[in-house]
Formats: sequence, structure tokens, C-alpha cells
Amino acid sequence: MVKTRELAQDLVTAGHVRVNRNRVVKPGYDVEAGDVLTLTLPSRVRVLRISALAARRGPAPEAQALYEELAMPHADGSSPQKEDASGAGTC
Repeated sequence: MVKTRELAQDLVTAGHVRVNRNRVVKPGYDVEAGDVLTLTLPSRVRVLRISALAARRGPAPEAQALYEELAMPHADGSSPQKEDASGAGTC
């Protein structure tokens, strides 16, 4: 979600990370498969469900296979459309 561990720590200490709706206060918080993460990033809020944990740190494609992005409804109650993987628009 962010490029470095330091940026991830900054998100946690600033109060922008929740696990299962509970604010995380320490960067070393352990998560488990099934946990739901809510991250408040500068550009948007992301809600992710952890599917599995990796045995080791690996490349981004491996990490992306370990979680699913949950869609958040818009303020008006409508459902967001999923973005096209190419970034060319919505499908």
C-alpha cells in the first residue's frame, strides 16, 4: 500500500490504520488471515481483507494474491465500480 516500512509506520503512528475497526497504535501489530484492514491514504481509503500470510517477504504480485480489496460504498449510498486493471477507466 506504501513503498517503505517507514511510511507504513508513519501511517500507524498517525492513526490512519485500523484492524477489524480497531485503531492500531503500534507499528508491530500482528494481523491474521481474515482480518480486515482499513487504511486512510492521502488519495483514498482502502479496505482490505487478508486472505493468507506469506512465509517470507516477496515481490508485489505475490503480496497482492494474499488480500482482497473490499469496495466501500460512496457517500450517496451507491456502489463504486471496480477499476480496470489497465487504469483506462471502469468496467
